[in-house]
Amino acid sequence: MVETYKEFTFEAAHQLQPFSGLHGHTFRVRVHFKGSPDAVFGWPANLYEVEPRISSVQKVLDHTYLNDIDGLAVPSLENIAKWIWEKLAPHSPQIDRITVSRGPDGQAEGCTYSRSP
Repeated sequence: MVETYKEFTFEAAHQLQPFSGLHGHTFRVRVHFKGSPDAVFGWPANLYEVEPRISSVQKVLDHTYLNDIDGLAVPSLENIAKWIWEKLAPHSPQIDRITVSRGPDGQAEGCTYSRSP
């Protein structure tokens, strides 16, 4: 079994009423792929093939007001991770988990959404 990942960032604003007003973050997303290694390349998923789908998800999220995106009316880290999972997993069965975080290194907060055991 081998695991690889693809990471991307996006800038977005959101609010979580009643806990916060309008504010923004740089969000970091890491998409993990897990599976048997390819006989030639050793990867569980060809990142060249999944990159276009990941890029399209990034474009939907980047420089937006997350609350306005269908399915993200409550854009908590947990709901963002699940939303990304729902966009990517049907097309990439090797996805094992998705981590979404925000904040500077050493002081970040985040969550991980994964397939059921």
